[in-house]
Amino acid sequence: MSNQRSVNRRRFNQALAAAGASAALAPFGIVRAQASRLKVGLLLPRSGVQALIGQSCQRAADIAPGLIREMLGVSVEIISGDTESNVDVARTRAERLIQEGAHILVGAFDSGQTAAIAQVAEQRGIPLVVNIAAAPQITNQGYKFVSRVFITAPEIVTQGLSLMGDLFQATNTAPRTTVFMHVNDTFGQAVAKGVGAILPRLTHLPFRIVETIPYDVAARDLAVEVARAKASKPDFLMLVCRLNDAIILRREMVRQRWYPMGVIGPGSPGMYEEQFAKSLGKVADYCITNNPWYNPRAELAKTIERAFLKRYPKDRFVYHGLNVGYTFEGILVAADAFRRAKSTEPATLAQAVRQTDIKNRVMLGGPLKFNQKGQVEGNLMAGVQIRDGIPRVILPANAAEAKPVFPAPDYKPA
Repeated sequence: MSNQRSVNRRRFNQALAAAGASAALAPFGIVRAQASRLKVGLLLPRSGVQALIGQSCQRAADIAPGLIREMLGVSVEIISGDTESNVDVARTRAERLIQEGAHILVGAFDSGQTAAIAQVAEQRGIPLVVNIAAAPQITNQGYKFVSRVFITAPEIVTQGLSLMGDLFQATNTAPRTTVFMHVNDTFGQAVAKGVGAILPRLTHLPFRIVETIPYDVAARDLAVEVARAKASKPDFLMLVCRLNDAIILRREMVRQRWYPMGVIGPGSPGMYEEQFAKSLGKVADYCITNNPWYNPRAELAKTIERAFLKRYPKDRFVYHGLNVGYTFEGILVAADAFRRAKSTEPATLAQAVRQTDIKNRVMLGGPLKFNQKGQVEGNLMAGVQIRDGIPRVILPANAAEAKPVFPAPDYKPA
């Protein structure tokens, strides 16, 4: 019986290796280990005000185990927890997933929820890999068990503002004023702080902020805020948003017949999401968001897109690429660390995460490699504009899918 089991295991591993020997996965050069299981506790806001984005991220978990089994030769079990778009619930769900046997946590998109989960992870001594969340304090606390693959808010602001300068140069425009509207959650406040600190240093940018208007991320009516912004008569609107509020705000701009040169996000979710274009139709077109983005030319991105379309044939990957890409990379980091550590012992696994060095990425940027704070450096951003309902890369030029259009065709000078 023992010999038979040994032969069966050997045959299984040989078959697994043969099945995974595709050109797209070959660049990893990974020697396949004996199959074993890592329990990944995935925390996302799959209900509440951020539900659509959390559900988008969740799709990475639906395709990740099969791809990672081919790539790394290890088995990953995803244990999902819904944060309900609530900080307190996020903390409770993290505790529950740890009790249910999660060896490592991945999540949670929202900075406030992620910060709460990071506290739990550090207190319980369980590794956390942050897929998406930009507030810098998450990796500035000196935590030993927390690592982040996503870009930080100051980096988002710096690259996002610089891309605005590139946009104005490419379209031969020079707007002089803007109103800065932003959600007042943890992420929005972090970006606003970054804008206040970084914009004065970028002296080549032609515009100044004439008014800053924060608003509640869960707002159901933004009529007062939009009227206030319109009254300032800015050349364009600079917007840091989430999905639901972005839809409400854009509708309100149309209702109040406010047509500035354009709406430009220096870096935030919302305007590149599928529901934004579906809900607004033509009104969504020509909105611009500067964001971290997936690399459509990367072999791993193409592999993930094929797996995504096989699982979700009625969907378009472009609407989910950012959410799926970074969430997949978070799970990949966890699985790769487990493969190297050959252990689920928390401290050993956390150390292995910090020693990650994955060069073949889904997203734009350098390798997945953490600094002493547990932060991946070298993530890159792209300027993305909605055109005919589809997010298209317009900057940088070497990655562009379309030429930028600015001002928007419906621009009406004040």
